[in-house]
Amino acid sequence: MPQTGTVLVSDTKSKEDLDIPWNVIVLNDPINLMSYVTMVFQRVFGYPRHKAETLMLEVHHKGRSLVWSGGREQAEHYVHQLHSYQLLAHLEKSE
Repeated sequence: MPQTGTVLVSDTKSKEDLDIPWNVIVLNDPINLMSYVTMVFQRVFGYPRHKAETLMLEVHHKGRSLVWSGGREQAEHYVHQLHSYQLLAHLEKSE
């Protein structure tokens, strides 16, 4: 029998919380060549050369770049693929 004044808290998330996009962030590193990073972006994301180069230059000059945003499962897959190419990448919740 529940005590009076007991509050039950639900651990479920709202649909809005589940729909929050996740960002795939690539960080600059001193190892990989710029041409290599461009090629990886083309292979992993299917980006045309111009977009891949733009993102690579953002990584190079700013130290990081948001290269993709969307569902968590796909974002995790992309991070795993980028790691397999030895790029520094991680997930962030979109604000």
